[in-house]
Amino acid sequence: MPLRSVGTGKVTRDPVHHPLFARYYARLSVAAETRMGMAGVRDRLLAGLSGRVLEIGAGNGLNFAHYPRAVAEVVAIEPERSLRQLAVEAALRAEVPVDVVPGAAEALPVKSEGFDAVVLSLVLCSVRDVPRALGEVRRVLRPDGQVRFFEHGRGGGRAMGFTQRALDRTVWPVLSGGCHLSRDPVGALRDAGFELGPYRRMLMPEKGPVLPTSFCVLGTAWRSQQ
Repeated sequence: MPLRSVGTGKVTRDPVHHPLFARYYARLSVAAETRMGMAGVRDRLLAGLSGRVLEIGAGNGLNFAHYPRAVAEVVAIEPERSLRQLAVEAALRAEVPVDVVPGAAEALPVKSEGFDAVVLSLVLCSVRDVPRALGEVRRVLRPDGQVRFFEHGRGGGRAMGFTQRALDRTVWPVLSGGCHLSRDPVGALRDAGFELGPYRRMLMPEKGPVLPTSFCVLGTAWRSQQ
């Protein structure tokens, strides 16, 4: 169970503080629901889930409206206060119970083996320690629990890869709330010991200019028994 709910308004320390980026991201993500087809991606990401679900890096809570009614509870972790406040508002409109709590991916404030599924949605690009965060995902999943992921990362040819790495070393993380462009989410899940299920690489937006942020992957992974 969560250590405490943000609904009390008594948050003493935030693991992440990017208020300017949070405001920009909130506006951009809402526009992307229709203009970039993100609403449909969220439907595919969450389809068929049931039981208790942990969402890491919930942002402003746009996933909440897409959870199937078979989901008994969503515990949504969001470290950034401005986005977390928006997520609380979205939780009140959701058709499934959602509890929004502060916390960091590297030290999840929940019990071990307490969840049937973990949702990672555009979060691995910005966590400080990806292996540690995925180790936490393994810890909180029940045996045979699943990970649903939609992430962006490295892609394109040699020139695009060079551009992504150059941006990661310079301005991009500073301007984008700690985001990195050249990480490999599929490889990170594999290295963390997850069994990869079906996944699909895609461009976002699917039509239009190809940007360093465009290379995405949508899929499922499972907690192995090893």
